[in-house]
Order: sequence, then C-alpha cells, then structure tokens
Amino acid sequence: MKVTAIYVYPIKALRPVRLDKAQLTSQGVQYDRRFMLCRVDDADPSKLTKVQIDKVYGCGLFKQEIVDDSIHVTYLTPKEPVVPAHPLQKDVLKVSLSPDTSDLDTVDFDLHLSMVTAYRMGSKYDEWFSACFGFKTILIYIGDGRRPVLGTYAPQVEGPPEQRGWLSTISSYVTGTPQSAKEKPWLAFTDLAPFLVASEKSLANVRARVPSSDVAITAFRPNIVVDGEAEFDEDFWAELSANHEPFLTLTKMCSRCPSLNVDYDTGKIAEGERGTVLKKLMSDRRVDTGAKYSPVFGKYGFLNQGQENMVLSIGDEITVTRRADDRPVFDWPLRSRGAEPQFYKYS
Repeated sequence: MKVTAIYVYPIKALRPVRLDKAQLTSQGVQYDRRFMLCRVDDADPSKLTKVQIDKVYGCGLFKQEIVDDSIHVTYLTPKEPVVPAHPLQKDVLKVSLSPDTSDLDTVDFDLHLSMVTAYRMGSKYDEWFSACFGFKTILIYIGDGRRPVLGTYAPQVEGPPEQRGWLSTISSYVTGTPQSAKEKPWLAFTDLAPFLVASEKSLANVRARVPSSDVAITAFRPNIVVDGEAEFDEDFWAELSANHEPFLTLTKMCSRCPSLNVDYDTGKIAEGERGTVLKKLMSDRRVDTGAKYSPVFGKYGFLNQGQENMVLSIGDEITVTRRADDRPVFDWPLRSRGAEPQFYKYS
C-alpha cells in the first residue's frame, strides 16, 4: 500500500489542510487540532459546547491554510447564506500556530469527559467566528494542556481480563522502555486518539452505496489515507510500517455520526442520496459491539515510541506488520453510563 493523502486540522471541525508530507508527533500530525471552537450559552456564558460539524454544518464553510507560522482562515459564503451577512465575514483571520499564552485567560473544558485547561485566544478571534457562525463563539488553544486518553484506547493500557487479548498483544510489541517507565499518553483536541487512518478501498465501497453522488474522503476527516488492500480490512490492522519501519499502532475503530452527510459547499445536510451516507453504512457497518448503534469507518492510531517527529510523505510504502484476530471494542467512558470527567494525571 501507499500513502495517498495526509490531512491536518489546525482548528478542529473546520476544513482540512492537505499536506504533501507531515511531521508526526505523539499527539498527531504536527499542529493537528491544537485549536477548538466553543459555543457560548446565551443564558449561562460559563457553559461552553464544542462546535462540531455534525451539529453545526457551517463548519464546512471555513477554509484554513498554513502560511509560514500562522493559520489563515477564510469564510466561504455559500450561494444561499446560512447566517446574516456581516462585514467581518470578508476578512481573512490569521492565527499564530504557537501563540504567546502568558497573558491569555484560561478555561476548563470537557471534551468527551477528557478534561483540559485551555487558553482563550481573545476577543479579536471570538468576534470573527461569532460573525461567521451567527452565534457567540470563542476560540481556545490547548497550549501546554494535556487531555487524558480514556478507556483502553492507548496501546499500553490494558483493561480487565475479559477486555484483553488483541490489545495486550499490541502492548507487548510496542518498542521502547517498559510500560511502567513510559509517560502516560495524552491528547490535544483530537477526539479519542491522535491519528485516524482511512482506506481508499473502503471509500470505494461507500461510494458504491450512493452512486449518484461523489463522497470525498475528507467527509471522514482522516489524517492518513492509504490506497488499501481490501475494503474494511483496516478493522483488523494492529500496526503499520512506513518504508519498512513500524511507526503506528492501531487500536480502535472510529464510530461515525451525521457529519458524513454534510455538504461543505452549502453548509447544510447534502441533498438527495449524498445526504444518506450515514444511513447507508448502518446496514452492515455496525460491527463494533461496544457502539452497536453506530457504523464504523477508519482506525484510530498512536505513534510508536521512538518515532517522535518522523516525517511521513505521500507515496510512502505502507505495510500491515501486525493484525488482530478480532475487531476491537469501543470502551471510552460515557456520561450516560455514569462516568465522570477526568484531568490528565502527570507521572
């Protein structure tokens, strides 16, 4: 297999930036999801909700580019506007990739029960995004914050005996120092893991379900795309090598939501068959027994120890160096099951 695309999302939920090559870190592709947007509750300004494309379809109207040491964000007004016109919508917002946080206010934020103390970027950024979304929005930056990895998503974490098996096998193969000596893994604003891998073979299967429409791989918001071996074979991939060097341990499958149905050009749910992608996957892709109501597509991954800052390029040769006998099971803690938010615990 070969790498066919690499994507980074500096500001979570907006359009991706396509890269020819990327530096990989333990927290994902360099600069990935270091920033996030939050909606401010009108009645209670202290209540923040993450802005995500499955609920705020207008996220697809924001193009972001990396220019030198900053992110340039442009709002692409659709033919049929989804929010009232505002002069700020014509401006290009520039956001430093590594802002000075010394004078920034902080805010605690709960993302999937994985807590972090982040930095508010300030009124200039909040006003611009608020004008484009049509509701009060703030931009936050993770800075030196760390979100804990929960459940058994990280390779070196084992669950109770009944949850072990394929995952404990993965742990035994991870190179480097013993588990007890490793720093506990942590996340930026990626949802549940630092990397998401997708396959073009699997995408072809999805496209065949909606033949009158074209489904782009970006609808699945991956970081690394490979041409694939067989459709949905990635369910069983446990480790990938790039150019014969093991670099990525794959742990869990990615459960899917209505974001698959969004038309990025209109900022709305797509019309016709294109707006039914999630439903089409429901028929046979609800294969994760831990998330039995959600179809899955793609595999979450963690960088192997010793591969920090490696460079991955389009065209690199990818091989599956380990496979699992069974599909992994979703076990991220859920509030509906009585779980409580957690901050990262430093070693």
